[in-house]
Amino acid sequence: MRKFDIRKIKIRQVTVDQLTDKMLLTNLYATQALTLIIGIVWVLLQGRNVFELLILPMNSNFALWGAGFAALVLLIDLGISRYVPDEAADDGGVNDRIFRNRPIWHIIVISFVVSICEELLFRGALQFAIGPYWTSIIFAAIHVRYLRHWIPTGLVFSISYGLGWIMIQTGTLWAPILAHFLIDLIMGFIIRFRREEK
Repeated sequence: MRKFDIRKIKIRQVTVDQLTDKMLLTNLYATQALTLIIGIVWVLLQGRNVFELLILPMNSNFALWGAGFAALVLLIDLGISRYVPDEAADDGGVNDRIFRNRPIWHIIVISFVVSICEELLFRGALQFAIGPYWTSIIFAAIHVRYLRHWIPTGLVFSISYGLGWIMIQTGTLWAPILAHFLIDLIMGFIIRFRREEK
């Protein structure tokens, strides 16, 4: 039996175009699973109950806040994309690769998984510990692909701060989860169907 030699492992930077579809999805779901695990552990270390955090509120106020914030973000994003050159808002092609050829059901699944995992960590655990401002800085930094340009970085920070704000206003994690889901879902559909027309 051969011994495993860690020195033979080579790490190299790759672009999104060098990843196969399977590798891209594996990376997406693995990072979301890690995000979820960190979020759950962090919430538990804070002495809080994850299930209580995820209880649906009795009234539908959170849905109005979530859908309203998502609509505002989408209007701003579409306005920016109309007047800002593509190069200034480039994410390296990641979103295009994730959503371009995905079936509708898979775009829905991706949007749902990402919204639950990221909001549990960022709004559920991190914001509870350090507040919405610092949470938004970390959220923007985690979305590394946007850091090359100030417009998407500022937009991601602003969206994150807004998600934190609507959580404070509603008192439930479901408002930012719904907003995050709708933003990702609609942007995913826009990428998917815009590409189909070309």
